[in-house]
Amino acid sequence: MDWLTWQPREYANLCFIVKDERVLLIRKKRGLGAGKINGPGGKLEPGETAHDAAVREVQEEIGVTPLHLEDRGVLHFQFADGYSLHCAVFVARDLDGDPIETAEATPFWVPLDAVPLHEMWEDDQYWLPQVLAGQRFNGWFVFDGDKMLSKRLEFLPCLA
Repeated sequence: MDWLTWQPREYANLCFIVKDERVLLIRKKRGLGAGKINGPGGKLEPGETAHDAAVREVQEEIGVTPLHLEDRGVLHFQFADGYSLHCAVFVARDLDGDPIETAEATPFWVPLDAVPLHEMWEDDQYWLPQVLAGQRFNGWFVFDGDKMLSKRLEFLPCLA
């Protein structure tokens, strides 16, 4: 995989809301990753920034507005079927509203030390705990369906 010349087909985001030593996760009902646990997020619309898309997607998927978003990194995904995705990762330190279930997702809170990594995308175990602890990163992953074929991670200094 030549990541230097790699170009994503789509741009997306994930937003993990962390409050009171818990993280707000979702079980996806449809689309890429249906059935898996993840943070809310989705594809950017034309002209939209990753930050603005993260706020919009969280509002659409679980009915809350994430507050105080911090940019934590970027995921680069290449799939064996040719699909490729650039995904900005955010952590929000608060929210406005109460999470609701929608046609997209079922939200739930989980303690930071009990994130169900075994029900998430395979790559999450390699970066999500560090991101929830304040780390910034970049990650490059190759998948064939749900199976991770390769990974490369670069961790950056923690946020103060």
